[in-house]
Amino acid sequence: MATFLHRIGHWAFRRRLIVLLIWVAVLAAVFLGASAAAEAPDDSSSMPGIESQQAFDLIDERFPGADADGAEARIVFIAEDGGQVTSAANRAAIDTLVAQVADGPQVAEATGPFEAKAVSEDASTAYASVTYKVAPDELTDASKDEVTRAVEQARDAGLTVEIGGSALETEPAQGLGEVLGIAVAAVVLLITFGSLAAAGLPLLTAVLGVGISLCAITALGSALGFSSTVGELAMMLGLAVGIDYSLFVVSRYREERAGGQQPQEAAAVAVGTAGSAVVFAGLTVVIALLGLSVVGVPMLTKMGVGSAGAILVGVLISLTVVPALLGFWPDAVLSRRGRKGARRTGEELGRAGEGARRTRTRGRLSRWSRAAEADAQATGTTATGAAGTTPWGVRWARFVVRRPVPVLILTVVGLGALAMPALDLRMGMPGAEAKSTSTTERRAYDALADGFGPGFNGPLTVVVDVRRAADPQAAVTAVADELAATKGIVSVSPPRFNKAEDAAILSAIPSTAPAGKQTQDLIHTLRGERPAVEAATGAEYKITGTTALNIDVAQKMQDALVPYLAVVVGIAFLLLMLVFRSILVPLKAALGYLLSVLASLGAIVLVFQQGHGAGLFGVEETGPIMSTMPIFLVGIIFGLAMDYEVFLVSRIREAHIHGENPRQSVVSGFRHSAPVVGAAALIMMAVFGGFMTGGETMVKMVGFGLASAVFFDAFVVRMAFVPAVLALLGKAGWWLPRWADRLLPRVDVEGEALTRRVRGAEDASDTTEDRASLSV
Repeated sequence: MATFLHRIGHWAFRRRLIVLLIWVAVLAAVFLGASAAAEAPDDSSSMPGIESQQAFDLIDERFPGADADGAEARIVFIAEDGGQVTSAANRAAIDTLVAQVADGPQVAEATGPFEAKAVSEDASTAYASVTYKVAPDELTDASKDEVTRAVEQARDAGLTVEIGGSALETEPAQGLGEVLGIAVAAVVLLITFGSLAAAGLPLLTAVLGVGISLCAITALGSALGFSSTVGELAMMLGLAVGIDYSLFVVSRYREERAGGQQPQEAAAVAVGTAGSAVVFAGLTVVIALLGLSVVGVPMLTKMGVGSAGAILVGVLISLTVVPALLGFWPDAVLSRRGRKGARRTGEELGRAGEGARRTRTRGRLSRWSRAAEADAQATGTTATGAAGTTPWGVRWARFVVRRPVPVLILTVVGLGALAMPALDLRMGMPGAEAKSTSTTERRAYDALADGFGPGFNGPLTVVVDVRRAADPQAAVTAVADELAATKGIVSVSPPRFNKAEDAAILSAIPSTAPAGKQTQDLIHTLRGERPAVEAATGAEYKITGTTALNIDVAQKMQDALVPYLAVVVGIAFLLLMLVFRSILVPLKAALGYLLSVLASLGAIVLVFQQGHGAGLFGVEETGPIMSTMPIFLVGIIFGLAMDYEVFLVSRIREAHIHGENPRQSVVSGFRHSAPVVGAAALIMMAVFGGFMTGGETMVKMVGFGLASAVFFDAFVVRMAFVPAVLALLGKAGWWLPRWADRLLPRVDVEGEALTRRVRGAEDASDTTEDRASLSV
């Protein structure tokens, strides 16, 4: 692997103009494809295998033309100053509004509160229902404007009017998002490298990769069903890993230059060594994302495929574009002191004579130590601190390897305590109740809950199939009576039959809020009572609606979480065993990953479900955790955690292979890797944290979850748990059974074969020089 990538690095450095032209051509091609592509579809709400989806499909089949997912609006009227909506003035204003909306474009039906008896008992609140012929995304501006004008006129008449439903849903406030992430990344890179060029190169390549990925997703959107959400996730992940992967290669290039390598060879070695870590880290992310397909949710599968493509583009760019750009400006990414050292090295290499040959020969005998010392001198430090301040990575690694047991105990106990709230994890899909009170949807939700009860905002839709019933009317009536008699149901609407009269729809109002645990238990109770009712009536019925759908999706995600986690951890173990040729190192990595994931899940529950510190993140209403969040967290953080694991531990193993004892190899690995891993983690946290500045609670939840998981994994697990375990294991950490050693292919992420080849080339060169000297 390392030798092959070394050749790629050489080629990209030499043929830098060709490499850049190829990628520019790729960008132009996908941009043209995106420009000519049809509009991306909406997010698919299809959830195969759950009852709610089966009920929706039955409604579409038996009630043709009645789109179960069509746009709907609920216009809520609240009388002011303790008045009543039934007063003459208010009634006239409401009737005028309903008539005006009913005549609007795309409206299928508008039903006023007085004909539908949709008035609260104290007559303080009422609502009108508006259904549309098209889905929410197909509503025209003219249709929305018609409702808005009618509402404004009713407000002018003295009524408080709010609008709920999917038709006029308020767009969430846009946060700084990726802009903030790029800005923080630039600052972190500048501080880490001390060079504008070194800071700008990872940003430039990451933006190039994201641009290509987004254009490709847009171009393929219509054919593959990629929605805008696929593009948003791909942008977030592509930006984060694109910066990190380029950062790894640039960092190794600077290290090789500090060790005396010429620019082309330094770029090739960087691609051969750090590039190998990038390939395997990227591979783990891709596997985790593609693994989302096992959940059985089409939306998750598409999001995984699109994001995996963005990761692959990021890997390819880091292996080709980065060395190509280094070829154009080989010294620009070095620090000021590093550039001076490079000039001195060039002058020394230009001197001919026996002294230069002997210096090179001596350096060849201890290349590892010489490279480390040269790198330390280039940054103004030494491994011992004699020439300057000891790097923080070295100081921290020494602290951990001297006190591995206390550090390990503190790490495990701390992360375990943070993970405890995850035992209370309750999944669902937050609705209008989680929106800000500044939105009309939230105010409409609260008004309906106050006027009609908390369960009014989450009605259950029951579709009854009476094809096999002897008396369809009696069968539907019996089903309605059974529903109404169930504890927790407030009311059941009269049945609405289709034209063939072989199916009917009922609406049942629970007494509890849509996201409440009692509502979930109620749905399970209703479904548990169903077999007896169906046997007695001959009718079959299914329960759906937004509330039931959210509960079914949450259950599906919960059932898939443990198997998916097992698959991901198993893949991680096998890949890391292949990379590090060890049993205990992959086991340690898997345990550390579980700690970071569970701790981040616990933090999410603590803030977004239990409400501790919610105000700090602008969360106005707590509730269930988004159903897809745990699955996303497990898959995405798996890949990102393996980034840090491969890059950090590969440097530790590299030092161990070069003869250092286990504890000293940990210190050496941290000297080279800790600053880069720390910078990479800060960048990812900035990218993910930037999405917390938006107004949507679900987006904040995703940003918070990913940012906290990166923090736990990079700064707690990789910086404390990993070195403590390796220090305790000693040489046993690198043990691999002989049979496994024979079976596993050698991938050489550390570049040992590459090092031997370089040493062999130097030996051959020196032998040639010796012979030439003797002949003279």
